[in-house]
Amino acid sequence: MRSEITANNEYHTPENTSHLLLDRITFCTRFVFTGLFLRTVFRSRSLARKGVYDAQHWIQSSHDIFTDVERVGGRIQVTGLDHIRNCPGPVIFLSNHMSTLETMILPGIIQPLADVTFVVKEALVKHWAFRDVMLSRKPIVLSRSNPREDLLIVMKQGAERLKNGISVIIFPQSTRRIEFRPAEFNSLGTKLAARTGTWVIPTAVKTDFWGFGRFSSYLGPIDRKKPVHIAFGEPIKVTGTGKEEHQQVIDFISGCLEQWKQADRKAGK
Repeated sequence: MRSEITANNEYHTPENTSHLLLDRITFCTRFVFTGLFLRTVFRSRSLARKGVYDAQHWIQSSHDIFTDVERVGGRIQVTGLDHIRNCPGPVIFLSNHMSTLETMILPGIIQPLADVTFVVKEALVKHWAFRDVMLSRKPIVLSRSNPREDLLIVMKQGAERLKNGISVIIFPQSTRRIEFRPAEFNSLGTKLAARTGTWVIPTAVKTDFWGFGRFSSYLGPIDRKKPVHIAFGEPIKVTGTGKEEHQQVIDFISGCLEQWKQADRKAGK
């Protein structure tokens, strides 16, 4: 386990990280990362099929992918960890969805601080590579084809998870997008929070380090020039219909993305 990732309020990839051979043979970086990623996927899948893939294995495999990003030259910045650490009881994490990467590394960041699961689309729990691992974490599964039915599922199963002390990660966008579109950021999460009296933690991610693949969206190219950013905002108590709080989450994500964009421009990235 990499305890230093969640030891403080922030984590930053050390500046002196050495990449040796990969720095000389940059053309193979994508393939090296893909190989490392698949190794973790298959190892986790094997454990899940044996029925022994527990929370600690989930943290470990997530940390492995986190480390693999750094091994191929990626830089990761995580902020706002104290907002998770100091929050009383389970919460709902509402995040934009940019790439596969946040799905893989968020468990290793959140689970050491709070038991957590995902709201996921049905296709993910049917995917040959991810099915067994995902089902072992007891996610809330949505069809994404019937909004009314999905709302009922989230309200019922989400309330059950939260009652049992399990926080929930929700990506309210309909699909992964590099560009954040607030109009596509639905209010499932704030509605669940309003119904259950739960706090929400706005979560912003910039993970375009890992792009979309031509033949598989999960195995795209990587860009070492693009830092990985993850920020957790202050918990928000949802009252009434939750419309105001929903906008606060959108504003937090939009603000972080704009701040990171400006920082990257100044750094010449």
